[in-house]
Formats: sequence, C-alpha cells, structure tokens
Amino acid sequence: MKKPVYYAPHGGHPPQTQLLTDRAIFTDAYAVIPKGTMRDIVTSNLPFWDKTRAWILARPLSGFAETFSQYIVEVAPGGGTEQPDTDPDAQSALFVVEGGATLTIDGETHELTEGSFAYIPVTAEWTLRNDTSSDCRFHWIRKAYEWVEGIDAPPALVTNDADVTPTEMPDTNGAWATTRFVDPADMRHDMAITIVTFQPGGVIPFLETHVMEHGLYVLEGKAVYNLNNDWVEVEAGDFMWLRAFCPQACYAGGPGPFRYLLYKDVNRHPGL
Repeated sequence: MKKPVYYAPHGGHPPQTQLLTDRAIFTDAYAVIPKGTMRDIVTSNLPFWDKTRAWILARPLSGFAETFSQYIVEVAPGGGTEQPDTDPDAQSALFVVEGGATLTIDGETHELTEGSFAYIPVTAEWTLRNDTSSDCRFHWIRKAYEWVEGIDAPPALVTNDADVTPTEMPDTNGAWATTRFVDPADMRHDMAITIVTFQPGGVIPFLETHVMEHGLYVLEGKAVYNLNNDWVEVEAGDFMWLRAFCPQACYAGGPGPFRYLLYKDVNRHPGL
C-alpha cells in the first residue's frame, strides 16, 4: 500500500521578481486560501506556546462560517505548551502532517507521528511538546462544545490515518471513500473530522447543499471544485472554507489520489 502523503507549508517568501498572480478567493459563500499565501509574514504567535507559529486558516466570522477555527501549527524542536488553549469551552482535534510530538491528555502520554489524529474533549487538560530534532506541523481545529442535557462529552481519542479503514461511498466502486476517526452516529460528538479520498476520475456527482459548514485542507493531489457554481482548481496545500448551504461538488483529475482533511459541524439542533 502506498504511504500517504501530507502537504505541509514551510513559509518563506517569493522573490521580488515573481508576478502578483495566485488563486486566492474570498466571497460571501466560500473562500479559497491557496498554499502560496502561507508565507512567514502571515503567521501568528499563540499565548503560552514556545517556539511556535501558526497559519490561522479559519475563524468564526459573523455572516459567514461561525462554528470553528482552524490553524496549521508549526512547533520547532524543544517547543510546545503546558497551557494550549485559553478558552475553557473549546474542544480540539489535531492532525499531524509533518514530524512528530508528544501529546499528554489528562496525564496519559501519546507519541504523535505523521498521520496521527487526536480528539481532545472540552473537559480535558492537555499539553504538547516537540521533543524531536525537526519541526512538527499539525492542523488544530477548535470548536466550542455544545452541551446537551443527558449526553456526556466524548472521551479523548488518539489514532492514525494508517490504522483506520476508509469507508467506500455507496455505488462508487471505491472511487470515493471517507476515513472516519469517530463513529458518525455517536451523538456525544458535535463536530466530525474526516479524510476524504477520491481516486483519479472520482467525482461528487451532485451539488451538495447542506447546513454543515466546512473547512477542507488538501493533503494530496489536485482537483477542480465547484463552489457556489464557480469551478476552482485546487491542489495539495490549498484550503477551502465554506459557509452553510454553499453548493459544492468536485472532479478529481489525477494523476494520483485527491485527499483532503474535512471539518463539519454535526449532531446538534441549529441555534435559534
């Protein structure tokens, strides 16, 4: 089986001779943040994180997507945090795209490597430290947990992309599959983080139009994506940010698999 590929930004800056052309798009229905915009100058520092910087790809915006934030975090050797989040209502999901780190959740230690996924509940205390000799880069998705009376918060979970069998979508002959890190029927979870894989030629053959907001980070490959009836080319390292009800579909043109990390909000009544 081919080893998965995970694109990770490294920053830097283009030369002064480069033309000012790129694929960045921001509309009232969707945004495309291409990998070429993830430069040193747009990184952010985070409170209580040492030797760390982050590309903040999404944050709640009134009138756009409002449920989550998503970062790509880069932690240098020896860096990390003993106090990762200043919001007591935040739950977190981490997905490692390069390097490794040591994650501790409520006193239990986990060694993260490329492809590691960690779900960290709102009630947990956690730390992260890069004890390796190279940078660690990971996605960090945060969402305020929506409590429901009679339903407990979900437990912590640490697994790896390589250890989860993808679920083939019906009637696709394996051309479209989803790697689900948690059971979608588990009502304790109010967000879902998955990896969607299309083989060359695979398609979403209708315009999905639904209440869930999305963050989609392309881990591998390329495709053309229909976003609110605009056809947009995307490739590894690009991020798509979709508000609720934005029509969406895609065609994976190849030559290899097209894979993306997907966020969506699930399993709750819309707020009134």
